[in-house]
Amino acid sequence: MADLDLGAVRAFLAVAEDGYFGEAAARLGISQQAVSKRIAKLEADLGVRLFSRSRNGAGLTRDGTAFLHHARALVGIADQALEAVRGRRRSLRLDVLDTRLWCVDLIRAFHQTAEDVDSELVTSNGLRTARGSLARGSVDAAFARVSGTLDDDIRQVPAYLEPVHVLAGRDHPLARLREVRVERLSGATVWMPGNAPGSEWAEYYRFLGAAFGIHIDTSGPDFGWEHFVEEIGSGERIGFVGERCRLPWHPRTVQIPVVEPVPVYPCSMLCHRQNRHPALARLIRFAESGFRPYDPRCQWLPEPDRATFAAAPR
Repeated sequence: MADLDLGAVRAFLAVAEDGYFGEAAARLGISQQAVSKRIAKLEADLGVRLFSRSRNGAGLTRDGTAFLHHARALVGIADQALEAVRGRRRSLRLDVLDTRLWCVDLIRAFHQTAEDVDSELVTSNGLRTARGSLARGSVDAAFARVSGTLDDDIRQVPAYLEPVHVLAGRDHPLARLREVRVERLSGATVWMPGNAPGSEWAEYYRFLGAAFGIHIDTSGPDFGWEHFVEEIGSGERIGFVGERCRLPWHPRTVQIPVVEPVPVYPCSMLCHRQNRHPALARLIRFAESGFRPYDPRCQWLPEPDRATFAAAPR
């Protein structure tokens, strides 16, 4: 049995209601010839004649009259299905590494301009899990530094460049400074137990350490932000943190900007090119509007990140 062509059924209803092929064609926005072809195909699929044609228009045959109720039911169900899918307000699912990071501030700022958009945050292991989540459609966008090559189906939108700060205890010699030149950190050891092997952020800090002679100590234990800040505040070690990272408050720690040049951590928004969530394009435009490109005169980026985050040529 042939499957019914929904377009042909719609043409049948238009002719049945208007009584003329020409008027049905105008209603459907197609040619009269196209309407005739659709009706002919429907009659062939059903094996019956649906209309009797005369100078006074097209009238329903007995078979056409019998089919009319079912045709209306078919189109009605199809329209309900389309409305259910197109009108569905699914939350925009956004993948972030940690809710303390700057990307969450960006998302909050977006919602101040798009209060009608509902979002759901999903925390993950960064780029390593985001690639699969984007491909499966389980998230609509992910915020991460890109390491390596992305699949052609994944779009990368530069989101921001976050300055790197030193986190030190108040008794540390660096704590007296308003800012620290990166050359002063040459030979120093920076403790970063959260730099997971194989992660894009661990790679960034390896690049940073190699560029300026800084030893990155990734030894544990990694018991989370509270433990990290407590250890820095009560000991002689220092760590690296993002300028906008919302650290747990501790009375014995200070954040010191790193300068000359300023190391900046690159974060991109990633999305699948086939994703059609209605709010995704708005989020992309928002991220693009606030992005400030890499300035090699005063900032430092690993060489693999520079082309993506550089200013567009004029």
